[in-house]
Amino acid sequence: MCTGRWAKCTGDLLFPLALCCIVANILLFFPNGEVWGKEQLTESVWYFPGVIGGGVLVLLPASVMRAAGMKGSCFANRCGMMVSMLLSAVGVAGALYCMIVSAVGLQDGPLCDTGDSIFSYPFFNETLNYLFNQDVWDMCEHPKNVVLWNIVLFSILLGVGTLETVLLLSQVANGLLGCLCGTCMNNRQVH
Repeated sequence: MCTGRWAKCTGDLLFPLALCCIVANILLFFPNGEVWGKEQLTESVWYFPGVIGGGVLVLLPASVMRAAGMKGSCFANRCGMMVSMLLSAVGVAGALYCMIVSAVGLQDGPLCDTGDSIFSYPFFNETLNYLFNQDVWDMCEHPKNVVLWNIVLFSILLGVGTLETVLLLSQVANGLLGCLCGTCMNNRQVH
């Protein structure tokens, strides 16, 4: 097994996942594809779970992981694997942040106008779970389809954040192994 190749493969997988988080977070700023004011957007969106947590804090270790798996790179050694392991731990924190904020966004529900021109959280502290009861989604009149918009995008952030966490934790273990044993197995060994 080559820890450098594992790091490169993991880094390659993390790039599209981080970009997916960034795009999903940006789309949350435009419910139903429309522009709304700051006071009309769900509070969880403003914590930037996909841009900061699942995006930037994951792209950083992904870049180092990719470099750790490339021959001739200054990171393709034990020290580089240690740096990749430490940055992967930072990435885990970012992915967990993305997951937690997304879960809170799903739990609280969207900020919307229920017909009285006042934006509020109609599903906050409800005993009936709005996620599985589409009949209550019509409570939100403006923006149209904001409930479905938030559920889909926060669910994407939650799912991708979970996958990023698993991949980054695997790189923490791989980085530790790479620190102890080097980036590749002994070339004289039969594979």
